Amino acid sequence: MPLYDYQCDRCGPFEVWHKMSETATPRACPECEAVASRIFTAPNISFGSSSLMQRVGSKEPRLVKRQGEPAKPKNQSARSGTRPWMLGHAAERL
Repeated sequence: MPLYDYQCDRCGPFEVWHKMSETATPRACPECEAVASRIFTAPNISFGSSSLMQRVGSKEPRLVKRQGEPAKPKNQSARSGTRPWMLGHAAERL
């Protein structure tokens, strides 16, 4: 169950644990029993867990070294002598 924040006009903020399906139900202040309004807050995400750090990685980027020259791209030509992106501009049509 998530923890929700509420604001009482008389007593101030307080927190309540309840199901997500019960968010539309108004909550009463635990001190004065007045109806309180919900405060929308950002979710609490912990970045200190070791499992998260293993997935995300360390704070420093890893150094990548090139192992040699990259492979040169091979020229690919169509069977008709024209390039595939120039089919509409074939030499026999000009």
